[in-house]
Amino acid sequence: MSINKKLNGLRDNFNLLGTRNKILVANRGEIPIRIFRSAHELSMQTVAIYSHEDRLSTHRLKADESYVIGEPHQFTPVGAYLAIDEIINIAKRHGVDYIHPGYGFLSENSEFADKVAKAGITWIGPPASVIDSVGDKVSARNLATKANVPTVPGTPGPIRTVQDAQDFVNEYGYPVIIKAAFGGGGRGMRVVNEGDDLADAFQRASSEALTAFGDGTCFVERFLNKPKHIEVQLLADTHGNVIHLFERDCSVQRRHQKVVEVAPAKTLPREVRDAILTDAVKLAKECGYQNAGTAEFLVDDQNRHYFIEINPRIQVEHTITEEITGIDIVAAQIQIAAGASLEQLGLLQDKITTRGFAIQCRITTEDPAKNFQPDTGRLEVYDSAGGNGVRLDGGNAYAGAIISPHYDSMLVKCSCSGSTYEVVRRKMIRALIEFRIRGVKTNIPFLLTLLTHPVFIAGDYWTTFIDDTPQLFKMVSSQNRAQKLLHYLADLAVNGSSIKGQVGIPQLKKVPDIPHIHDAQGNVIDVTNVPPPAGWRQVLLEQGPEEFAKQVRQFQGTLLMDTTWRDAHQSLLATRVRTHDLAKIAPTTAHALASAFALECWGGATFDVAMRFLHEDPWKRLRTLRKLVPNIPFQMLLRGANGVAYSSLPDNAIDHFVKQAKDNGVDIFRVFDALNDLDQLKVGVDAVKKAGGVVEATVCYSGDMLQPGKKYNLDYYLEVTEKIVQMGTHILGIKDMAGTMKPAAARLLIGSIRAKYPDLPIHVHTHDSAGTAVASMSAAAYAGADVIDVATNSMSGLTSQPSINALLASLDGEINTSINVQHVRELDAYWAEMRLLYSCFGADLKGPDPEVYEHEIPGGQLTNLLFQAQQLGLGEQWTETKRAYKEANMLLGDIVKVTPTSKVVGDLAQFMVSNKLTSEDVKRLANSLDFPDSVMDFFEGLMGQPYGGFPEPLRSDILRNKRRKLTCRPGLELVPFELNNIKEDLQTRFGDINECDIASYNMYPKVYEDFQKMKEKYGDLSVLPTKSFLAPAEIGEEILVTIQQGKTLIIKLQAIGDLNKETGKREVFFELNGEMRKISVTDKSQKVETVAKPKADTHDPFQIGAPMAGVIVEVKVHKGSLVKKGEAVAVLSAMKMEMVISSPADGLVKEVLVNESENVDASDLLVLLEESTPPS
Repeated sequence: MSINKKLNGLRDNFNLLGTRNKILVANRGEIPIRIFRSAHELSMQTVAIYSHEDRLSTHRLKADESYVIGEPHQFTPVGAYLAIDEIINIAKRHGVDYIHPGYGFLSENSEFADKVAKAGITWIGPPASVIDSVGDKVSARNLATKANVPTVPGTPGPIRTVQDAQDFVNEYGYPVIIKAAFGGGGRGMRVVNEGDDLADAFQRASSEALTAFGDGTCFVERFLNKPKHIEVQLLADTHGNVIHLFERDCSVQRRHQKVVEVAPAKTLPREVRDAILTDAVKLAKECGYQNAGTAEFLVDDQNRHYFIEINPRIQVEHTITEEITGIDIVAAQIQIAAGASLEQLGLLQDKITTRGFAIQCRITTEDPAKNFQPDTGRLEVYDSAGGNGVRLDGGNAYAGAIISPHYDSMLVKCSCSGSTYEVVRRKMIRALIEFRIRGVKTNIPFLLTLLTHPVFIAGDYWTTFIDDTPQLFKMVSSQNRAQKLLHYLADLAVNGSSIKGQVGIPQLKKVPDIPHIHDAQGNVIDVTNVPPPAGWRQVLLEQGPEEFAKQVRQFQGTLLMDTTWRDAHQSLLATRVRTHDLAKIAPTTAHALASAFALECWGGATFDVAMRFLHEDPWKRLRTLRKLVPNIPFQMLLRGANGVAYSSLPDNAIDHFVKQAKDNGVDIFRVFDALNDLDQLKVGVDAVKKAGGVVEATVCYSGDMLQPGKKYNLDYYLEVTEKIVQMGTHILGIKDMAGTMKPAAARLLIGSIRAKYPDLPIHVHTHDSAGTAVASMSAAAYAGADVIDVATNSMSGLTSQPSINALLASLDGEINTSINVQHVRELDAYWAEMRLLYSCFGADLKGPDPEVYEHEIPGGQLTNLLFQAQQLGLGEQWTETKRAYKEANMLLGDIVKVTPTSKVVGDLAQFMVSNKLTSEDVKRLANSLDFPDSVMDFFEGLMGQPYGGFPEPLRSDILRNKRRKLTCRPGLELVPFELNNIKEDLQTRFGDINECDIASYNMYPKVYEDFQKMKEKYGDLSVLPTKSFLAPAEIGEEILVTIQQGKTLIIKLQAIGDLNKETGKREVFFELNGEMRKISVTDKSQKVETVAKPKADTHDPFQIGAPMAGVIVEVKVHKGSLVKKGEAVAVLSAMKMEMVISSPADGLVKEVLVNESENVDASDLLVLLEESTPPS
């Protein structure tokens, strides 16, 4: 005997309905499943029907038998469930005894009920005559008049024209509501206030009703202000008996569709409740009602109740009535249809009581942040709630399910029950938080906000509460962190790393070790639990910048600043070291370098590279490191009037940026200007002073000052220093970017400045490009430098700073640095592994380059320029590139070379090599060549004024009539940024933003926008271990990702699927915390010809996209149309409702990319606008 026969035999043992026990549910989704469950408890055989599009739907699998409605594509997806004759034919062919219509579709269609009965099949619901008398809202009003039950003023019958609606408005005034005469669920309803377009509302309501219910008839009634919506659950047998199962409060609605329901009503006065219950039973008896139904009422702010309608069907929210009464309403429906009386079922009014409260939330695949636009796609993850007092009624709710655009957006109903309203409210919050739904948007964040609102807590909600309460849309959304990270790891597994500049994968395969450091007795220092020793930051915090600078000058010796966290990895590893790895070594660093002057860790290129290539927030890096290192000052690099950008910005943008940097953890600001333009420098200096930071105004050192006839000689540097001192600085910085400061030059320059300014602290920075940095910095220390820049041994030398241990050895016994030599050696073990971990970004430099005295290429740029030359196919011409760099510098007037001016020289050099141009060729052809933008910016004056002026006639020839010639500071001609407007714009586009986001956007608008898009797509990638960030995981490899304290994801790559040749995608399978997850990824190496519509950029107001998948029923514009913001451009039909798509901006229609009746997916580009001013 088969298992199926055995199971059927078990049902036969408790058969209650005899031989007539086969039931068909003419519906889809969750309600058939709900009905099947009660039917199976009654020992019935169940039959599901489904459309071709619903062939994978869960409801057909929950039935004993299932049959498709018609042939594929014979009916529309919705039309299949409205195909009366086809459904009845299926029932007759397969010996069905009962048909239950569920809710929606044909549940209130009297023609269907009549044909079912005439076919000899029992209809589970009121007979056709009763449906006619109550299902039509106009007929229901007539019924109420007969029963002497109050109703809201409305048209006496259905209306056919807009004029009919206008006549009613003329008599009763606004507001009014236009309602579909047939159907419910919020379909075909429009509220019209004074000033609204009555004709358009009538047309939309009628069209929507026709689509959803097959009948576009509407009526109009007065719209009450802030009413409650109370409905009474009714049961009536075929013997004239009627009972109520008490009431439900369904006031929390959106688009007239219920969102949250409560049973019983919390705040309804007893006398009002009793009156409503009495009227409900009276109405049912008046019309000879049979089976289950719901009498619906509105209660105004004076507790007057008005009858609306009777819904002649089961309701979505029937579950909460079942929870408080213990009565299976569906089972009662079936047995009543089979002839049982209420008394036989034990359903007597005086025996029915309520226990506690119940709340139902409808979890839908809608995005509340986008006006509840339905979302479609595949459920990547579905983990449901459960536990005591939690009931779930779902349909296609499982991982892998496809959410179709053709049907209602409800995913699952969650019903919670308990002893009190407050207990149930808290239980529902707990249950909603337990849900994990990924792949589509849901309304859970909105529901959580709603359930925690004071109005909901009090139970004082009304029907337009959601519309009237914009605070409900300030939601705390699920971060979806794990799933977003899986998408990144899946793309990495299929397509490899997309990080620019990466060559190969990391050489370090293991997790980096955190080295131990030891005290003088050889004991390991517990850097995690023991606070680090007080350092120079405590001096700064306690005594302020002025006194801090004095004590630095008074220190008996030379202090050291470690550049490992910024300039060292910028010079050697293309600025690619991540926060993840800096944070790991930060506690150890706080102990090992406790007596250091500072850690250079922020600003300069690290700022934009963090967002641009590492996809992480530079401000989060600063805050993270600051928390881990409270004792050592942090220094950043500030490019004067440029901030951390590559060109001048309005002064208020610099002030704003510096304030955020100071507030978030920067202590010392090394301020420089790439041309030593003191007007540009002063902007940054003044900003630091306003913010309360330590000012380190800096002289940029260029070339070898010992060469006779050199433009930048001792007199020049002393002159600039004097002006900086007059400007006011706490510390003087000397920045030797190319490492061209020889030991003799260091002695001469530092010695001369020290002699002239004995109380001025001097801080010297160099690069070891020529291999002489240790000697030069030793000479600087002996000449009176107060602070020298160094890097940890494994990150030193070549284009980086000199080795800290090498310098300590050079000064040992003569100059005190207060640095613990043993500690820095122990600390360096970590960075030795970092060089292996970031080997894929290392420059192929074999040793020092003494030619730097000739070409003067800055250390950081040297590695970048080599990489760029290789990218441009000029790698084999590297020697030629260096020669061209020297020539380009002279063409530009022998300028100071620091970012961004060094980039100008580099761009011109590569331009010359690429086009095989000599310096003479450039001069001769200048008025006909198209130079790089950076060169044009320089000659225009956007980077400031070079010492000695611009070379002429080259400047005039290059600019021609393309650019102006600035003679003043560029910032003076820039309009100040409207910071509040920028904030509002960013909040509109990206949600929760802060002042740091504004500062980032001001510096790099496009980079910031791209970073936000990357974050939206993949989440916070900074939590990934670096190996997993840069290299594809191996099959079976386990990755531990800590996303917050106490929360660690265990991820294991299980398999990569074969290429789908039609879509060009592969399925990537992961195990996440032991649960299988599947991610679909486009294989970028494959070329697949697909016809795909372009997608709208949601951040570009000139690109109007489809808010959801559906069908375009009307296009309202054409190419050349002028549209205003908010004006309709198209109408979309989806999930049985119509949606007007409005223009987000004024503009001229450049292109219409869609036609009427065309299917579209979410975000498909529909209309493209361009700048224009529409007529007023």
